[in-house]
Amino acid sequence: MSVLPGVPVPKVPVLFKAACPDCRARFELAAGALRLAIGASRRTTFYSFTCPECGTAVRKPAGERIIELLTGGGVRTLRLHSTV
Repeated sequence: MSVLPGVPVPKVPVLFKAACPDCRARFELAAGALRLAIGASRRTTFYSFTCPECGTAVRKPAGERIIELLTGGGVRTLRLHSTV
């Protein structure tokens, strides 16, 4: 996993607001607590994190704006490639 080429990593730590769909807790996460996966379709493009309150693994869809914010904030990004 790596930050997208050409996207500068911020010098000041960035916090992202998030919420858990299971326990409904709201919290802020540092870039290191999030992962972004970019696939060939909307179904395979998502971000994920572990809820710091209940420990649930959370996966949410990521549209263009979310991708831009997360990569710009230094979130590690994995590009998913098709084997076809």
